[in-house]
Amino acid sequence: MLFPWQQQDWQRLNAERARLPNAWLFIGPAGTGKLEFALHLAQSLLCEQLQADHQPCGQCEGCRWFEHGTHPDFRRLSPQTEEEEEGKEAKPGRKLPLIKIEAVRQVIEFAHLTAHRAGQRIVVVEPAENLNPAAANALLKILEEPPQDVLFLLVAQAAQRLLPTIRSRCRQFPLSAPSPAQALDWLRQQGVSNAEAELAHNGGAPLFDHDPVLAKLRSQFVDGLGQPTFASILNLAELVDKQKLPLAIPLGWLGKWLHDLAGLSLAGIVRYHPEQQAVLQQLVARCDPVALMRCQDALQQLAPFGQHTLNTRLQLEALLMDYLKIFAGGRQG
Repeated sequence: MLFPWQQQDWQRLNAERARLPNAWLFIGPAGTGKLEFALHLAQSLLCEQLQADHQPCGQCEGCRWFEHGTHPDFRRLSPQTEEEEEGKEAKPGRKLPLIKIEAVRQVIEFAHLTAHRAGQRIVVVEPAENLNPAAANALLKILEEPPQDVLFLLVAQAAQRLLPTIRSRCRQFPLSAPSPAQALDWLRQQGVSNAEAELAHNGGAPLFDHDPVLAKLRSQFVDGLGQPTFASILNLAELVDKQKLPLAIPLGWLGKWLHDLAGLSLAGIVRYHPEQQAVLQQLVARCDPVALMRCQDALQQLAPFGQHTLNTRLQLEALLMDYLKIFAGGRQG
């Protein structure tokens, strides 16, 4: 499926079909549809009854297999959850950070097989920057000497984290982000409530998992941050603890709030919470910039442990105490 803001990118890519490379690298901001674009291209290349504008028909045997995730000439390489590795149902928020070499080896074996449908074999790798070093080097070897009729589609939002040699083996294809109007219109068509605030909170990227319950919790959390007292800090830690949320979720909420505090203080810009601008402005007047930077540093140090479940409340309480210090002796007026 293509999104409305991807039509021009699709036309641009179709102009290059006559000279397809062995590997594409699709790059762009998170939440704007890079993976969906790569999957749509993969389906179109495996479709047996292509429609106008190189659109997959959705009806042929190849399309049906693809849509059910069973096409014999397609593989998708991405991080697995611990539960998926053990054959159990995956739990939300438990993605492992890296793609392992064992998964790359399986893809390499697949790439050297003969195509079942006498066409191309397609491998989608996402997010490509999450390959661990051994996996990245293994993938590089097959990109350097790719088997015939095998196309690799790499998807990345932080391409600078890829090996330079992998980037050099791919044809980079930047994908367009939607305009604010396009993103807002699309969200409203999807029935997302409070679409404007949700879009702002997600940095203008419209593709996010909209959970009304989680959105309500976030609103409560943000309201507490807007009234920084010792009691409110304890209440926020208790709120997160009761819901058994991974630490990554409140870290994300707090990180965006701190970003807006810094942005408003330094440049008069609020990115994630425009509906809270008046509250943020009052806090900026009391803000100690050094303490703000220290709190941001402490948050960054905790970020790698965001999926851990041990001592979540204690870690969050300590971080929120750092947040409270921002306003303990800041500037006045």
